[in-house]
Amino acid sequence: MSEKLQKVLARAGLGSRREIESMIQAGRVSVNGIVAKLGDRLDDASTNIRVDGHSVQVAAPSEVVCRVLAYNKPEGELCTRSDPEGRRTVFDRLPRMNGARWVAVGRLDANTSGLMLFTTDGELANRLMHPSRQVQREYMVRVFGEVNEQMIKNLVRGVTLEDGDARFEDIVYAGGEGMNHTFYVVITEGRNREVRRLWESQGVTVSRLKRVRYGNLYLNKELPRGGWMELELDDVNYLREMVELRPERETMITPEMKKRKARSQKIRRAVRRHEDRVESTDTRKPRPQRRGGEQSVASDKPAPRRGQGKAGQSRTDAGKPAQRAGGRPGKPGQNRPGQSSSRQKVQGGKPQSNKRQGR
Repeated sequence: MSEKLQKVLARAGLGSRREIESMIQAGRVSVNGIVAKLGDRLDDASTNIRVDGHSVQVAAPSEVVCRVLAYNKPEGELCTRSDPEGRRTVFDRLPRMNGARWVAVGRLDANTSGLMLFTTDGELANRLMHPSRQVQREYMVRVFGEVNEQMIKNLVRGVTLEDGDARFEDIVYAGGEGMNHTFYVVITEGRNREVRRLWESQGVTVSRLKRVRYGNLYLNKELPRGGWMELELDDVNYLREMVELRPERETMITPEMKKRKARSQKIRRAVRRHEDRVESTDTRKPRPQRRGGEQSVASDKPAPRRGQGKAGQSRTDAGKPAQRAGGRPGKPGQNRPGQSSSRQKVQGGKPQSNKRQGR
């Protein structure tokens, strides 16, 4: 069966379909010595394909092992493969591969931290990012300014931004004092700076933004800032099933890799704690106690909560959300049965006095 050229190259990990379409339009792709054009299809995987003059090896779908990484992006890193100014990018820390490359599933702003996914399967990345899939993304957001009932109603019902209408699927209050308030919000699109622009439409400023969930995959509390971990087969197939792709039968994770990963995570956590102690000593100020949703994934383990699973599982992060207030039944990304509920919902849009438990 023939496949579109951009789909084959995306599956080979050369970029998303949109990126490859731009490469084809720019004349950077050739097939058997002829410059390719949009709409070209491939009938044979052994066809001579070149991108920017370099030969590209492609494989049939059954021959490609789909791999997915979860990455805890720190603030300050750029979601680009290279930066002319030499700034750090999210790809700098990822493991190197031969014959394939990591494709980012969406982007986060330089000033936004938290969970990012990377995959070797460009088709999977393309489907996860497509707005029609309605994959939930959950963020912990700290805003500066007064938040009242009408603002919450506006954000849930929807507001008009410069690129169209947008809304939060759910808003959960997590505490705060003075003019600083922390919320957990859910969106189902990945528009540029969408969370920040939604809050700015109500006259408040986002001072901190961190993604804590993508679909049903949570930011793992064992994953330090700047750390990555490869998802196991069950989690990979959860993502593939959600976007109607065939399940993967192979994984590149071996028992020895699991042991090495556990050791490297301990080292990274120890280094981070040392850096925090040095910083605290240099400033001659006691380290402030983190509150609410601001607990770092690199910090000591929080007190266990009822319903919390084994440490280190990708769906049992300390930031597990409360029961969805605005979620729609049957949508991908809803809480699975048996998940605990620890967040306090917004009642009438007014922040409550109780702090979020378990943090």
